[in-house]
This record gives sequence, structure tokens and C-alpha cells, in this order.
Amino acid sequence: QAQVVESGGGSVQAGDSLRLSCTASGRAFTTYGMGWFRQAPGKEREFVGGIRWTSGSTLYADSVKGRFSISGAKNGHFYLQMNSLKPEDTAIYYCAADSRIRGGVPASAIDYQYWGQGTQVTVSS
Repeated sequence: QAQVVESGGGSVQAGDSLRLSCTASGRAFTTYGMGWFRQAPGKEREFVGGIRWTSGSTLYADSVKGRFSISGAKNGHFYLQMNSLKPEDTAIYYCAADSRIRGGVPASAIDYQYWGQGTQVTVSS
């Protein structure tokens, strides 16, 4: 049974930093990539960033490029460093695992098979 768990959310002021952690585990559970998504109230879930372990490639949404960075290892520990946070970054952040072999970093939620429960990030102005 695959399990994905996020942690590290909280309430911060604009301009602050926060680091989210994600752990993917489970028997016979191989991840080839991980992704971070977020969903703000009344909005669709959107891609934040992702990484492929096989190539080390990363991909970021334009809205977070230069402020957020992803790191991690194939052992299932995965991080989202968020700097210069803005009120519009307020959302529930989800970690997701992709167990399929593919060429690039998928930005669509349907390409990730395992999801965490989410962690709330609130940024005040």
C-alpha cells in the first residue's frame, strides 16, 4: 500500500519562507517522480512543480519560478522550499507520486497516482 504524507504547512507573513516535506513509502512502491500541487479556495488544483528522479529534471509553474525550489531523493523524501511567499500562494499544498516511467516532468494531476492529504499554507499581507 503506497502512502504519501506531507508536512510543514503553517501561517506566515508575506516575504517569509516555508519548507514543505513529503514522504512516499510503501511495499513494492517505486516512484519515478514527485510533484507538488496546490488548491486555493474556489479554484482548481494547479501544478506547482515536480522532479523526475531518473533525469534530475525539474519543472516549475511560472507563478513560482525563482521563488520555489524542489529537492529530494529517490528514497521517497521530497521537499518544497518556498521563499518570498505572497498572499496568493495561500492554498492547500499536495504532494503526489508518479510510479510510471516517462520522459519529462508531468504537470497534469492525472499523471500522478498517489496523493497525500494536503497541508495548509496561509500567507498574510
